[in-house]
Amino acid sequence: MDLTQGSFEEKNKRAKKMMLWFGIASLIMSFAGWTSAFVVSRTRKDWLKGYELPDAFMWSVIIILLSSVTFVLARRALKSNKHQLTTIYLITTLMLGIIFIALQLQGFGQMMTSGYNFTGPTSNITMTFIFLIAAVHIAHVVVGLICLLVVIFNHLKQKYNANNMLGLELAATFWHFVDILWLYLFIFLYFMS
Repeated sequence: MDLTQGSFEEKNKRAKKMMLWFGIASLIMSFAGWTSAFVVSRTRKDWLKGYELPDAFMWSVIIILLSSVTFVLARRALKSNKHQLTTIYLITTLMLGIIFIALQLQGFGQMMTSGYNFTGPTSNITMTFIFLIAAVHIAHVVVGLICLLVVIFNHLKQKYNANNMLGLELAATFWHFVDILWLYLFIFLYFMS
């Protein structure tokens, strides 16, 4: 397929999708670097062995996966021109994203209650890595929530329909990426303990 072919609108759509995928690729490389550093650091003498991830992190996996389902349902509803149902699914996705962040913060609280802090005399390199990886992921979920708010706003202004869903599709792609990323990070951290 020749990427130079097509109308201005088609080229614009391809360019926006390509930019999103370049951004996702750079995020994958960043998190690959942090998880690689985690693996390499496991050889340190002060590395904490046998830690347990907070229960809130496990619950956050379930919540973020549910949010992906509601985003898929929102897209399907929009494709069927069911605007009210689309709104309900988009707002549900937003609420699940907020619950995800609340659970992550609860997980941080559980780690601190166990005596581990991000820095200071009660910190530990293992837990510092976990705090850092989870916090950077939360920052990306916040970006996803901002995108979702823009999508909801545009949807309420009836900018999207079954034939014009680019903004929703871009936001959904990013949202699914951060969801899959957290699933990977949770499994990685769980089995690296």
